[in-house]
Amino acid sequence: MTEKVARGFVSRLFEWSGALVGRKLSLIFVVDDEKIIATTLAAILSQSGFRAEAFTNPLDALKKAHTEAPDLLLSDVVMPEMSGIDLAIQLREVCPSCRILLFSGQAATSDMLDVARKQGHEFNILSKPVHPTDLLAAISSLSASKADGLDQIN
Repeated sequence: MTEKVARGFVSRLFEWSGALVGRKLSLIFVVDDEKIIATTLAAILSQSGFRAEAFTNPLDALKKAHTEAPDLLLSDVVMPEMSGIDLAIQLREVCPSCRILLFSGQAATSDMLDVARKQGHEFNILSKPVHPTDLLAAISSLSASKADGLDQIN
């Protein structure tokens, strides 16, 4: 997804984000080795009322989680330093209440997810390119499934 395309959907994002208004602030870590994707998704989430921090290296996100626990990890699956699945598993050890939402555009992802499932890990996944409306709907769905939900800035 290009920045131009992502920004073109910002006006529609507020429709989805309206369902979460009026709750406490949530922190979302956005991790993708492609800087434009990480920063664009973080900008979309910020404009929709979330606190979002972009990372291009999953190890940096994991390090930051030790000092500030995210409410949600939004991560690409296939990255050079560490897979998003391995990041999610390790992040859950540090932040057990963190929700996980993965995205990928590669076919190899399903094999990686099968291995994780066999190890007892279950993750939600979106296909790349992630449409902003689909992203916010998935976050809203995760929020609805948790009593303490993901929340936006008032």
